[in-house]
Amino acid sequence: MNLQQFRFVRETIRRNFNLTEAARSLYTSQPGVSKAIIEFEDELGVRIFERHGKRLKGLTKPGQAVSVVIDRIMREVDNLKKVSDEFAQRDEGSLIIACTHTQARYLLPRVIPAFRARFPKVHVSLAEGNPEHLAKLVLHEQADLAIATETLAQTPGLVALPVYSWEHTLVVPPDHPLTGLTSSAARNLSLDHLAQYPIVTYDRAFSGRRAIDAAFEQAGIEPDIVLEAIDADVIKTYADIGLGIGIIAGVAFDPRRDKGLVGLPAGHLFGQHTTSVAIKRGVFLRDFVYVLMEMLAPSLSRDVVAEAIAQPAPPASSGPVAEVRAVA
Repeated sequence: MNLQQFRFVRETIRRNFNLTEAARSLYTSQPGVSKAIIEFEDELGVRIFERHGKRLKGLTKPGQAVSVVIDRIMREVDNLKKVSDEFAQRDEGSLIIACTHTQARYLLPRVIPAFRARFPKVHVSLAEGNPEHLAKLVLHEQADLAIATETLAQTPGLVALPVYSWEHTLVVPPDHPLTGLTSSAARNLSLDHLAQYPIVTYDRAFSGRRAIDAAFEQAGIEPDIVLEAIDADVIKTYADIGLGIGIIAGVAFDPRRDKGLVGLPAGHLFGQHTTSVAIKRGVFLRDFVYVLMEMLAPSLSRDVVAEAIAQPAPPASSGPVAEVRAVA
């Protein structure tokens, strides 16, 4: 029984029981992975994987228990490496931030320059993706933290802490009929009025789209959504050429930068949302990760984050890892 066998089993599970993919990610041969798994099963005296011929189809009941133990062992092995790095090279290393386009484009530019000034020897990488992908990156320790809205707090194995709250904003060209509304009328714009125009907004997996759909559905209104996109820049582009009213996260609209558009508040229509930063429960965090989190939100002091990590995990019924919910 050795760490290499643990790695092979863990990676095989992560690769949906595809031995070829597991071997490729581990830079070894498929027969080598298969042989190591069989030897490990023989040593344990139980079958870890369900098989159909030579193909692995899933985990056996004992295999499910073994998987949990292996994850815990490998997490502690990774923590040992991080402890070593923290004290041997305190201000050096790499930091991978998993985030959506909105956070990469509008939140992080306010933070990363200050972080780089403080930690010039830390290499920063951004891994952009959809909610499900971001959660998996952190759970599989392929990213140090993730920044998104809603989904992260619902993902078992992650600790999610609030960074900032936001509301949706409508964006239209200056000559659009909605720009003629008084300030009071704009603040009280109804879904019925909004539904009179074509709409350009986020893909269903991004930036509060679920809240937009739910609001229209509850009102019994079928909106004319003519285009969906995964980031606010594309939505603003098509709103600017008059394709439809753009509905974007408020953080993505800046009247000084977006001079060709007019922004109208939409919080009363689609509610308030909270963007969170999430880390994997039980991992050891390097000092510069704590610093970054406090830069994201002053309320996320080292003590607050450490206390949150130390809290016991909630019941497993909190929701499936693969659930896709709206994020900014």
